[in-house]
Amino acid sequence: MKTFNLHVQSATQYVYADDVISFVGEDSAGSFGILANHERMMTAMDYGLARYQLQDGGWIYLALPGGILYFTNNNLYLSTRHFLQDKDYQRISKGLLEQLLKEEEALRALKESLAHLEQEMFRRLWQIGHFGSQMI
Repeated sequence: MKTFNLHVQSATQYVYADDVISFVGEDSAGSFGILANHERMMTAMDYGLARYQLQDGGWIYLALPGGILYFTNNNLYLSTRHFLQDKDYQRISKGLLEQLLKEEEALRALKESLAHLEQEMFRRLWQIGHFGSQMI
């Protein structure tokens, strides 16, 4: 079976595989698959799981927060902020869930901090307006 090369890269990680027979990912249009000798393409990957199959038949899963995929000359390049890779679907699904929960908690904390900042700004503006009018 024909194969292609896979390059997955982030700021701190790089994975290379030269015996990939298929790749399955998801973008805004839905799921898609790539086989060797596919036409050149580029897409923005969605947050979630992707997977690729090696010539020995084993699947490897990638959890990523989106990224840019580019396929040309039998080379698939996937650039992302960070990623997790594992052969075990259950383990990587758990890792992805943990990552999502951490990001949700960080987002919740940021929103809470912004709400407190907004309340304090309105309180001070009110004080300026209230006490400022008494000075005239």
